[in-house]
Amino acid sequence: MSTVVELSRVRVAHEGTLTLDVPKLEVNTGEILAIIGPNGSGKSTLLRVIGLLEPPAAGEVRFKGDLVARGRLLDARRQMATVFQDPLLVDDTVFENVALGLRFRGVPYAEIVSRARAWLDRFQIGGLAERQARTLSGGEAQRTALARALVLAPDLLLLDEPFSALDQPTREALIEELDRILREDRVTTVFVTHDRAEALALGDRVAVMMRGRILQVDEASQLFRAPATEEIARFVGVETILDGRVLSVQAGVATLDVEGQKVEVAAAVAPGERIRLCLRPEDVTVMSPDASILASSVRNHVRGTIARLVSAGPYVRAVLDCGFPLVALVTHRSVEELGLREGARVIAAFKATAPHVIRHGR
Repeated sequence: MSTVVELSRVRVAHEGTLTLDVPKLEVNTGEILAIIGPNGSGKSTLLRVIGLLEPPAAGEVRFKGDLVARGRLLDARRQMATVFQDPLLVDDTVFENVALGLRFRGVPYAEIVSRARAWLDRFQIGGLAERQARTLSGGEAQRTALARALVLAPDLLLLDEPFSALDQPTREALIEELDRILREDRVTTVFVTHDRAEALALGDRVAVMMRGRILQVDEASQLFRAPATEEIARFVGVETILDGRVLSVQAGVATLDVEGQKVEVAAAVAPGERIRLCLRPEDVTVMSPDASILASSVRNHVRGTIARLVSAGPYVRAVLDCGFPLVALVTHRSVEELGLREGARVIAAFKATAPHVIRHGR
């Protein structure tokens, strides 16, 4: 697979402090790489280095296989396009904003009209072509900015938190449309966000950054299911992390002692190993204490009581006391139907394949 951008031994320092340290990173042709991390982790600095807007203090940046020399920065930048959190539109019509980059490149007028209108239609803003940009809503403005970037047919699209200022319904609709467009056109994209759901929705691969370093790069589904460290696990939404010890292993299923409870996990571990068990809240099912569990294919059924219920948008976070803290996500309807309340006794059920094990050694 060919690469569009490759970073080797890249380091960036600001005021004597190392802010970016990336031994190696490749962005493959046609892929969407999402970069996530907390504020101040170095995400935007990395995007500026990839976009050739900030030279590294050390290391190499290659674009389409060639080392980018200082004298060729502008040529390489012309093959990229960037969309920021703030759309940065000029005070003109929507059409003129989308056509702007084509005009700078000297594209013939007839082609400008054809390409600009095609992209306006793809982002469902064709009817706004003659509207003044200053009158647009946040979602309409960001659609205009995306159309302005993609009309250039860039070899690399850079997205810097482009959805963070939008309300949830607008953000979700735009992410779905952009995902479809990027995959239809196989646009190589680097996408920076602090939002895990956005990274999972758009990214083919996800890179987790903390303290200027990339701690893990993996396929999106794999990274969220199998974080490499406890720090990454907590950042990607794992709320139950427990110490355990492997008691036995049979047919690929390990029986663990987790704070006095026996838990079965499908994991490649050995008897005697000490591990950290990671369990995502959406993988836990909360059941009535008198529910029949004999016919269930779920291997783990842990009894406990509800310590706390916290509304979380369309879901409710149920914090359970099972001899250890365990967090589950349930629907509001389930809360009503099961009569869930603080102090209520429940059964927490989860499959043996649900937990992820981080190994600590013997």
